[in-house]
Amino acid sequence: MSMLFVLGRKNMHKLVKPIVSAVVGLGLAASAAIAQEDPVKVGVIFPFSGGAGPQGKHVSWAIESMAAIINEDGGVMGRQIELVMRDDESTPAVGVSRANELIAEGVEVIIEGWNSPVTLAMQPVINRAGIMDITAISKADPILSGEGNPLAVRFNSSNAQDGEVVAKYIVDNALTRVAFMTENDAYGNGAQASIQSALEKMGHEYEVVAEEKFPFDQADFRVSLSNVKSAEPDVTIAINANEGLGMPALIRQHSRSRVPGQLVAAVGTVAPSVIEVAGEAANGLIGADIYFPAVEPFASNEANMAFVSKTEELHDYTPDKFMALGAAALQIWAKAVEDTGSFAKEDVAKRMRGGSFEGTILGDITFGDNGQLNSNHYLFDVVDGEIVVRTGS
Repeated sequence: MSMLFVLGRKNMHKLVKPIVSAVVGLGLAASAAIAQEDPVKVGVIFPFSGGAGPQGKHVSWAIESMAAIINEDGGVMGRQIELVMRDDESTPAVGVSRANELIAEGVEVIIEGWNSPVTLAMQPVINRAGIMDITAISKADPILSGEGNPLAVRFNSSNAQDGEVVAKYIVDNALTRVAFMTENDAYGNGAQASIQSALEKMGHEYEVVAEEKFPFDQADFRVSLSNVKSAEPDVTIAINANEGLGMPALIRQHSRSRVPGQLVAAVGTVAPSVIEVAGEAANGLIGADIYFPAVEPFASNEANMAFVSKTEELHDYTPDKFMALGAAALQIWAKAVEDTGSFAKEDVAKRMRGGSFEGTILGDITFGDNGQLNSNHYLFDVVDGEIVVRTGS
């Protein structure tokens, strides 16, 4: 100010104008720098409490690991990822409330979905907000119907895909007396219907000798298993997405009840954490899945091994299929954003639906036009507490 006073009024405007311009320029540059550094908010909704709480937390660990990998590599469009996580408590109404919270937080995408009923309740809410919605785990076929979200994307295999795998096992082993223990919701009923539909398409003659339905949070199956045992099945199909409580309990009680025939778990319902809780009762169980961290083709996949290493570094835990799907959802969303140069839901969804991606933790992948990831399934046995993948399956 003293310099301006000495120059006098006549010459003051000559100095004030460039100073003001410089200040404005610096302000704009500072604003641009701040905007450039603003994090990209990514919403995450899974159950972090209740029966599925342990698995939901594991998925969140995996997403954290992938966010760390992406951030170390420069982030998304030059911006760091900030995760905003919410617990849906495996309850549709709570899931809707949590989705609204994330919408208010200004997230660019929401990665969600352990329980199909929760996903189906959240879909229209997220869609109306114009935010990209990616379903990582939930399997019910209506998720991709377009009714709740016309731009849906799902990473886990669908009930229809899984049904063919279980049906093929039944046909290949000439099993004819089939019992179902089925979670009584969109996921469980859809999974059973898909298995039966696949059996019919394969022309396999069979009889449903027992059918027991139960709610998601059930943990006592002794009465149901007594009914199944008296029906003398060749095979019992266990469809239970409550991996923290229900599925391990069902496996233990099935073993104690000495039900005849083979116990087969619905695709993707047996993670290492389930086996750990079920204990010795899990030995002899047969299942199928789409990802194993240390089995080919994943063992030699550099992107996958970097993800496994980062997860073990941050959480001292080797990722399972569910964790890989959560991490892949973030990884491939980030790739789609970079490819399109846009965070807009329509642009990103168009890139993913029907698109192909190379170098992901799941390998080189493609999506169907309806947003469903095309998956490869592998049968496995549980032997001495470990998952042993069947070669050639």
